[in-house]
Amino acid sequence: MSLDLENFQEVKLKGEELYKSLDCIHSPFLKKDICFNSQGLEHLKFKRPRQSRPQQDQYMRFKLLHLAPKILEKSSTLQGVMETKGFEKIRRHSRTDTIAMEIKYYEFIAVIEEVRVKVIVKEIYGSLPIFWSIIPFWGVDKEKKRKKLHSGYPAED
Repeated sequence: MSLDLENFQEVKLKGEELYKSLDCIHSPFLKKDICFNSQGLEHLKFKRPRQSRPQQDQYMRFKLLHLAPKILEKSSTLQGVMETKGFEKIRRHSRTDTIAMEIKYYEFIAVIEEVRVKVIVKEIYGSLPIFWSIIPFWGVDKEKKRKKLHSGYPAED
């Protein structure tokens, strides 16, 4: 998927509009609703707080975003799960606290519309799962000249 810098702003705006129009989607595998909230949209734009993703990375994710709801609605099998602990901002008692919490990342891989992608869903203990990311199924590790699926850390992928 080549990056057309002139087209980048248009793709990003359309992707943001699509994302904001999505609410929650029922997952047959998780048997829960997966919500598209502001955290997922922020993750499509930023790798970490105050560190934006390269334009090519954002372009690719926004271009593939329309596939995420279709994949989550139809996936009845899980391809991967990662359990970890991480710091999350939680709003309680009129203030925001950063608390270490249990987090699960679920990976759903599918080929849809002739595109092979991975959708990552994040579930923080005690809350509904949220859409976290969509990425092409593989990239190329330039040092080893091999296909690589991801960096191995779903929180950043």
